[in-house]
Amino acid sequence: MSRFIAFDVETPNYRNNRMSAIGITVIEDSNIVDEYYSLINPETHFDRFNIQLTGISEETVADAPTFPEVWEEIEPIMSSGLLVAHNAVFDMSVLKKCLRDYDIDWKPYIRYVCTVQTGRRLLPGISHRLNDMCGYYGIDLEHHHAASDSRACGEILLRYLEGGADIRQHIRTYSFNK
Repeated sequence: MSRFIAFDVETPNYRNNRMSAIGITVIEDSNIVDEYYSLINPETHFDRFNIQLTGISEETVADAPTFPEVWEEIEPIMSSGLLVAHNAVFDMSVLKKCLRDYDIDWKPYIRYVCTVQTGRRLLPGISHRLNDMCGYYGIDLEHHHAASDSRACGEILLRYLEGGADIRQHIRTYSFNK
Protein backbone atom coordinates (compact mmCIF):
# COMPACT_ATOMS: atom_id res chain seq x y z
CA MET A 1 0.00 0.00 0.00
CA SER A 2 1.61 3.20 -1.10
CA ARG A 3 -1.24 5.69 -1.64
CA PHE A 4 -3.37 7.03 1.20
CA ILE A 5 -6.13 9.64 1.03
CA ALA A 6 -6.45 11.36 4.42
CA PHE A 7 -9.61 13.43 4.65
CA ASP A 8 -11.59 15.48 7.12
CA VAL A 9 -15.01 17.11 6.94
CA GLU A 10 -16.68 19.93 8.82
CA THR A 11 -20.45 19.96 9.27
CA PRO A 12 -22.95 22.83 9.59
CA ASN A 13 -25.20 21.40 12.29
CA TYR A 14 -25.88 18.60 14.75
CA ARG A 15 -27.46 16.36 12.11
CA ASN A 16 -24.02 15.65 10.59
CA ASN A 17 -25.57 14.82 7.24
CA ARG A 18 -24.02 17.63 5.19
CA MET A 19 -20.55 19.10 4.80
CA SER A 20 -19.55 22.73 5.10
CA ALA A 21 -15.90 21.99 4.23
CA ILE A 22 -13.63 19.14 3.20
CA GLY A 23 -9.87 18.76 3.36
CA ILE A 24 -7.92 16.04 1.60
CA THR A 25 -4.24 15.15 1.94
CA VAL A 26 -2.75 12.65 -0.51
CA ILE A 27 0.18 10.53 0.65
CA GLU A 28 2.22 8.52 -1.80
CA ASP A 29 5.32 6.52 -0.95
CA SER A 30 5.50 8.10 2.52
CA ASN A 31 5.31 11.69 1.24
CA ILE A 32 2.51 14.24 1.12
CA VAL A 33 2.13 14.83 -2.61
CA ASP A 34 -1.13 16.76 -2.92
CA GLU A 35 -3.69 18.63 -0.86
CA TYR A 36 -7.22 19.82 -1.54
CA TYR A 37 -9.56 22.07 0.40
CA SER A 38 -12.98 23.47 -0.34
CA LEU A 39 -15.76 25.16 1.50
CA ILE A 40 -19.10 23.59 0.62
CA ASN A 41 -22.53 25.16 0.58
CA PRO A 42 -24.51 22.53 2.50
CA GLU A 43 -27.86 24.01 1.46
CA THR A 44 -29.13 23.75 5.03
CA HIS A 45 -29.04 25.67 8.31
CA PHE A 46 -26.03 26.17 10.58
CA ASP A 47 -26.08 25.65 14.32
CA ARG A 48 -24.32 28.22 16.51
CA PHE A 49 -22.14 25.47 18.02
CA ASN A 50 -20.80 24.44 14.60
CA ILE A 51 -20.19 28.05 13.57
CA GLN A 52 -18.21 28.68 16.76
CA LEU A 53 -16.27 25.42 16.35
CA THR A 54 -15.31 25.81 12.68
CA GLY A 55 -15.70 29.50 11.94
CA ILE A 56 -17.87 28.54 8.95
CA SER A 57 -21.31 30.13 8.61
CA GLU A 58 -24.05 30.52 6.03
CA GLU A 59 -22.39 33.75 4.90
CA THR A 60 -19.01 32.05 4.55
CA VAL A 61 -20.37 29.41 2.16
CA ALA A 62 -22.93 31.56 0.30
CA ASP A 63 -20.89 31.44 -2.92
CA ALA A 64 -19.24 28.05 -2.30
CA PRO A 65 -19.99 25.05 -4.51
CA THR A 66 -22.52 22.45 -3.39
CA PHE A 67 -21.50 18.90 -2.50
CA PRO A 68 -22.31 17.47 -5.99
CA GLU A 69 -20.06 20.13 -7.57
CA VAL A 70 -17.22 19.38 -5.18
CA TRP A 71 -17.76 15.62 -5.56
CA GLU A 72 -17.08 15.87 -9.30
CA GLU A 73 -13.64 17.24 -8.44
CA ILE A 74 -12.76 14.98 -5.55
CA GLU A 75 -14.25 11.62 -6.54
CA PRO A 76 -11.18 10.65 -8.61
CA ILE A 77 -8.96 11.55 -5.65
CA MET A 78 -11.13 9.73 -3.12
CA SER A 79 -11.15 6.64 -5.35
CA SER A 80 -7.39 6.60 -5.86
CA GLY A 81 -6.14 5.14 -2.58
CA LEU A 82 -6.90 3.84 0.88
CA LEU A 83 -9.04 6.35 2.80
CA VAL A 84 -7.74 7.53 6.16
CA ALA A 85 -9.48 9.70 8.74
CA HIS A 86 -9.15 10.54 12.41
CA ASN A 87 -12.30 9.12 14.01
CA ALA A 88 -13.10 7.74 10.57
CA VAL A 89 -16.60 6.49 11.32
CA PHE A 90 -17.73 10.11 11.73
CA ASP A 91 -16.22 11.36 8.47
CA MET A 92 -17.32 8.26 6.55
CA SER A 93 -20.89 8.59 7.85
CA VAL A 94 -21.08 12.25 6.78
CA LEU A 95 -19.76 11.31 3.35
CA LYS A 96 -22.27 8.48 3.08
CA LYS A 97 -25.18 10.76 4.05
CA CYS A 98 -24.13 13.41 1.51
CA LEU A 99 -23.89 10.82 -1.24
CA ARG A 100 -27.29 9.42 -0.25
CA ASP A 101 -29.04 12.78 0.11
CA TYR A 102 -27.80 13.95 -3.29
CA ASP A 103 -28.55 10.55 -4.86
CA ILE A 104 -24.94 10.05 -5.94
CA ASP A 105 -23.78 6.48 -6.51
CA TRP A 106 -20.23 5.64 -5.60
CA LYS A 107 -18.87 2.35 -4.34
CA PRO A 108 -20.90 -0.17 -2.32
CA TYR A 109 -18.10 -0.25 0.27
CA ILE A 110 -14.73 1.32 0.88
CA ARG A 111 -11.61 0.23 2.73
CA TYR A 112 -10.22 2.68 5.25
CA VAL A 113 -7.95 3.17 8.25
CA CYS A 114 -8.93 5.14 11.33
CA THR A 115 -5.95 6.86 12.95
CA VAL A 116 -7.77 6.93 16.32
CA GLN A 117 -8.42 3.17 16.38
CA THR A 118 -4.96 2.42 15.02
CA GLY A 119 -3.37 4.72 17.58
CA ARG A 120 -5.20 3.05 20.45
CA ARG A 121 -3.60 -0.24 19.47
CA LEU A 122 -0.14 1.18 18.76
CA LEU A 123 0.04 3.69 21.63
CA PRO A 124 -2.21 2.51 24.46
CA GLY A 125 -2.59 4.65 27.53
CA ILE A 126 -2.51 8.09 25.91
CA SER A 127 -5.24 10.38 24.57
CA HIS A 128 -5.90 9.96 20.86
CA ARG A 129 -7.83 13.18 20.28
CA LEU A 130 -6.44 14.94 17.22
CA ASN A 131 -5.01 17.90 19.10
CA ASP A 132 -3.40 15.59 21.68
CA MET A 133 -1.84 13.39 18.99
CA CYS A 134 -0.52 16.47 17.21
CA GLY A 135 1.02 17.63 20.47
CA TYR A 136 2.54 14.18 21.03
CA TYR A 137 4.14 14.15 17.56
CA GLY A 138 4.88 17.90 17.27
CA ILE A 139 2.50 18.39 14.33
CA ASP A 140 1.11 21.86 13.59
CA LEU A 141 -2.67 22.02 13.82
CA GLU A 142 -5.37 24.60 13.22
CA HIS A 143 -8.04 22.40 14.81
CA HIS A 144 -11.47 22.16 13.16
CA HIS A 145 -10.16 23.49 9.84
CA ALA A 146 -10.63 20.61 7.40
CA ALA A 147 -7.38 21.23 5.48
CA SER A 148 -5.29 21.33 8.66
CA ASP A 149 -7.11 18.37 10.22
CA SER A 150 -6.67 16.20 7.10
CA ARG A 151 -2.97 17.07 6.88
CA ALA A 152 -2.53 16.31 10.60
CA CYS A 153 -4.28 12.97 10.11
CA GLY A 154 -1.95 12.17 7.22
CA GLU A 155 1.10 13.13 9.26
CA ILE A 156 -0.06 10.95 12.16
CA LEU A 157 -0.40 8.03 9.74
CA LEU A 158 3.14 8.71 8.49
CA ARG A 159 4.42 8.66 12.10
CA TYR A 160 2.74 5.28 12.63
CA LEU A 161 4.36 3.94 9.44
CA GLU A 162 7.78 5.39 10.38
CA GLY A 163 7.41 3.58 13.72
CA GLY A 164 7.07 0.28 11.88
CA ALA A 165 3.29 -0.19 12.02
CA ASP A 166 1.84 -2.71 9.60
CA ILE A 167 -1.16 -0.71 8.46
CA ARG A 168 -2.72 -3.76 6.80
CA GLN A 169 -3.73 -5.02 10.26
CA HIS A 170 -5.79 -1.85 10.78
CA ILE A 171 -7.78 -1.74 7.54
CA ARG A 172 -11.54 -1.81 7.96
CA THR A 173 -14.47 -1.80 5.55
CA TYR A 174 -17.28 0.77 5.51
CA SER A 175 -20.51 0.09 3.67
CA PHE A 176 -21.93 2.79 1.41
CA ASN A 177 -25.04 0.81 0.58
CA LYS A 178 -28.09 3.01 0.92
